[in-house]
Amino acid sequence: MRIETKCIHEGWKPSEGEPRQLPVYQSTTFKYDTSDAMGKLFDLEAEGYFYTRLQNPTNDAVAAKICALEGGVAAMLTSSGQAANFYAIFNICEAGDHFIASSAIYGGTYNLFGVTMKKMGIECTFVDQDLSEEELDKYFRPNTKAVFGETVTNPTCTVLDFDKFSRLAHKHGVPLIIDNTFATPINCRPFEWGADIVTHSTTKYMDGQGVGVGGCIVDSGNFDWSKHADKFPGLTTPDDSYHGITYTERFGKGAYITKATAQLMRDFGSIQSPQNAFYLNLGLETLHVRMERHCENALKVAQFLKSQDKIAWVHYAGLEGDKYYDLAQKYMPNGTCGVLAFAVKGGRQASIKFMDSLKFVSIVTHVADAKTCLLHPASHTHRQLTDEQLVEACVAPDLIRLSVGIENSDDIVEDIKQALANI
Repeated sequence: MRIETKCIHEGWKPSEGEPRQLPVYQSTTFKYDTSDAMGKLFDLEAEGYFYTRLQNPTNDAVAAKICALEGGVAAMLTSSGQAANFYAIFNICEAGDHFIASSAIYGGTYNLFGVTMKKMGIECTFVDQDLSEEELDKYFRPNTKAVFGETVTNPTCTVLDFDKFSRLAHKHGVPLIIDNTFATPINCRPFEWGADIVTHSTTKYMDGQGVGVGGCIVDSGNFDWSKHADKFPGLTTPDDSYHGITYTERFGKGAYITKATAQLMRDFGSIQSPQNAFYLNLGLETLHVRMERHCENALKVAQFLKSQDKIAWVHYAGLEGDKYYDLAQKYMPNGTCGVLAFAVKGGRQASIKFMDSLKFVSIVTHVADAKTCLLHPASHTHRQLTDEQLVEACVAPDLIRLSVGIENSDDIVEDIKQALANI
């Protein structure tokens, strides 16, 4: 099936007489007739469900759909995109380990990697993703375990060069982990460009309505953990917490997701609620339709902003002449996403005046859903930072993040136009 059809038909495959629509298995526990039957689940000797903190049929059906869309071999849902990114790294890193991440990633992920995980003894080096391959190569260490980046960065809207980063990661025997939230598998499939693991904040375009927080991790099955067994003992040596199981030997290409479920979800419990997974599945059914409209509208808005004297600059990789246009055409020829960054002339006060003058375009923390919304990081998410610190975090003090929705594009442009008139 082509990806548009997969959005609708993958995941839940009802048998005769079963509900056509994915049911919500709203139960914490699952019944078994014998003690031995349940014991085999705890020994990872049989497949099934016993407690929703680890797995749930509704969640697994939605994870299978996302896995099919990305072209992976196994996937799991998490309670949020933050949980997905944490699990993706922590599943292969422990105290004393190191990994590399683009400095342009989402601020919440930046803090997770640079502050919280540092307290756990895991060090992250943030790099300028536009550096040359030779310069980036210098940041790898013997204890480096992964490389992390975003397809389209939030909120700076830059595009990652997959070829460059996958070559470097694989040269050093580590996986490339990509947050594909903004592009979604409709516009970019990172596994086809050398990525090994993909994460998502399903809260964004995949949900599409802003109703349910969630995340997802997808494994391509392409990274050979056994070939680099000394780097990844958690996957390639016996796990004492599961009777000495060695994940790569027992589960093959499913080792990474099985370990993340059996260890991390067991111990941290960041499961997505079955009800949220149900909402997510509804959003996925229209993802292919919505992404086309998001990109079409965003390009029109970007072109309009580019033509306005009161606009200082516009960053949208789908806009011809943008610094990342060529990379976007290479990796995302059908469009990037509906999010763009721009600045109005006049600094922070002019930005605030512009935003307060909008009629239906709303000021919200959220991004990437059906409604057009925007945010000024310097005044909101990054309010505690000085202008100098904002620049260090790759967020310009005058940057406005605009998430273009699926309304009529002329209405969006007219609202922006009348707000600019008030500056």
